[in-house]
Amino acid sequence: MKLDDKDSRSLRLLPWTNEHGAPCYLSTDDPRSRMSLLADEVEAGLLDSAEYVLGEARALLAEEKAGEGELRFAGVRLAESLEDALRIAESRGTRLEAELTAELTRGAAGSRGCGAPGRARTDGANGRP
Repeated sequence: MKLDDKDSRSLRLLPWTNEHGAPCYLSTDDPRSRMSLLADEVEAGLLDSAEYVLGEARALLAEEKAGEGELRFAGVRLAESLEDALRIAESRGTRLEAELTAELTRGAAGSRGCGAPGRARTDGANGRP
């Protein structure tokens, strides 16, 4: 399925794939929908798991006598955890970008905008804050 730019901005990349390894997407405007909340829970579980795998891998790497099989197993689990974390980061980044774009669009339509970080916003021709 090919997605155009408009569709891809409104779809949430889910933290799992289908049976063929292809990404799964959720189309909803409700971040509190059942599927959105399920995806949030799965993401949290995957990140917790990745944190655990990282801790165990560090401990294994600290052992001088760790065997090749143990190191290979840890490497495979680390790769899986990294893949999950990258998918979650991509999904969250896309959603954040969409939120910021919507916020900026609302701001351009008449609501108060923001100045540059660390700088006072100025009103009027005299340049005073």
